[in-house]
Amino acid sequence: MASVVNDNAVATSERQESPPSMVERMTLIMDSFGGPQIRLSLEDVAGHSNLPRSTTHRILEQLVRLRWLERNGRDYGLGQRALGFGGREEGHGALRTAAFPLLHNLSVRTEMVVHLAVLDGTEAYYVDKFGGKAAVQVPSVVGGRVPAHCTAVGKSMLAWLSPEQIDDLYRDVLVKRTAHSIGDLEVLHQELIRIRARRGLAFERGECFQQVACVGAAVRGPKGPVGGISLVGDVRAPLERLAPLVANTAHAISEKLMGDTARKHSARFETVAVPDEPQTPALTETVGRIVALGERGEWF
Repeated sequence: MASVVNDNAVATSERQESPPSMVERMTLIMDSFGGPQIRLSLEDVAGHSNLPRSTTHRILEQLVRLRWLERNGRDYGLGQRALGFGGREEGHGALRTAAFPLLHNLSVRTEMVVHLAVLDGTEAYYVDKFGGKAAVQVPSVVGGRVPAHCTAVGKSMLAWLSPEQIDDLYRDVLVKRTAHSIGDLEVLHQELIRIRARRGLAFERGECFQQVACVGAAVRGPKGPVGGISLVGDVRAPLERLAPLVANTAHAISEKLMGDTARKHSARFETVAVPDEPQTPALTETVGRIVALGERGEWF
């Protein structure tokens, strides 16, 4: 009898010490993320899940590839597949709330279409769109997806990622939407370098939709881009002249989201004073100077 008891105790101990199943491990890791805004490092997740670091890293990368999680630098957060189960609106709610009045004002002021998007892997996912009647003329939809490297809003967010992250994202051939789309990884790297040199402002003309041009800027969170905005016009529109408005709007949204934290990143978000209405000769002269600086790229 004592032998049977001892055998049962040993079996119970072995079951308790044996590693959990893959499903249990994945559940432990997913449970580490308490909400859509939570960002954790590999060490954080390993500590929360009480799993070996190597095991945690392997499962994290598998979950990133399957879009249950997303990786931004060394940090991980819930991905679009996880957010799709009731969490997507919660995850984007703070961004949309902060952006709404500013993007509405930008659209009214310029009489152009404005996009709000988030980066989902290699795609830009449209969260909101403004523009009244003009919005119908732009073939984009809220909830729609486009290749990030073909859009100004997408490129503005990609520019905040490291070159290594870009290589990981674009291991396969880049998809070309039009004849003007970037189809080479080295060309994409060069484009992102130019965007960084312009303090995050991105441009595209006919790269995603024929006869459509955009200027975009990323919205920053504490650890990287949480979204991006773009101003959309005809492919011939002088978007360089309106770029300061886009940069300032993106910065204002970032400040609303991060508060005092945004000021730590002010060097990357240098704003430009743009008058509301050029109603006097002095004001007209000021606007002219801003336009001239924009055309020469000096205000970036």
